[in-house]
Amino acid sequence: MSPSLPAQAGFVARLLQAQQHQRSMLCVGLDPEPSRFPAAWKGDPAKIFDFCAAIVDATHDLVCAFKPQVAYFAAHRAEDQLESLVRHIRTVAPAVPVILDAKRGDIGSTAEQYAREAFERYDADAVTLSPFMGFDSIEPYLAYPGRGAFLLCRTSNRGGDDLQALRLASGERLYEHLARRCEQDWNAQGQLGLVVGATYPDELRRVRELAPSLPLLIPGVGAQGGDAQATVQAAWRGDAAGATRALIVVNSSRAVLYAGGDDGFAAAARRVALDTRNTLEAARQGQMALR
Repeated sequence: MSPSLPAQAGFVARLLQAQQHQRSMLCVGLDPEPSRFPAAWKGDPAKIFDFCAAIVDATHDLVCAFKPQVAYFAAHRAEDQLESLVRHIRTVAPAVPVILDAKRGDIGSTAEQYAREAFERYDADAVTLSPFMGFDSIEPYLAYPGRGAFLLCRTSNRGGDDLQALRLASGERLYEHLARRCEQDWNAQGQLGLVVGATYPDELRRVRELAPSLPLLIPGVGAQGGDAQATVQAAWRGDAAGATRALIVVNSSRAVLYAGGDDGFAAAARRVALDTRNTLEAARQGQMALR
């Protein structure tokens, strides 16, 4: 069993410890879709916990985080199964942080309730947020010591260009402005990170230049076509001794969850997770050799 940190320790410290202990930058996203379950469970929302717990059991020693996507549970009235799943993760992998993928974005008392949902109901270590409404939509989440928030910055979807790539009067693109603000005045307590898609390696590199200390949550590797090696080269920063100076958390969801069918689905998920973990680690070793 991997070591655990006190609950009050910052989520960045927990991520770093998990990465060091597991030798992994891989995050497995838990996006359960009953129509893709093994034959015996296919189409049965009551089996969401069983499916996800089997994935957790098969991969928990290979990952630095798990990222359940709340909509996949809520759409099937399975929020209670999500609560049970987080408790299961805490039992089998107490040092592996849980990032709740919720992409919330609201202000005032509504944001306070969303923060309560993420950190009290679901006991997440961090949550994904949309920063479109400004810093006061983020503040309620920062009121929870030791918890964190990853803000959408340069997302992996094609439509991200519609707003994120717009140039401001300053000449910066919107995603660049957000990265700079998060690196500077928004992150006084060290609780923020950014979401940047692996499908845009040039923008990923630019975000790392503007936010050299922030952890980056990077979706898009696997089913969405992002390249693991290019991702590490663009965003991971460390020294020749292997000490990490800038964390990356590389997420893979569907490629792991649905790697195989029926009775062998968990073993297939483990094989893909192991291969992805090893590919990321090899890329990190390659970056170290260049320093």
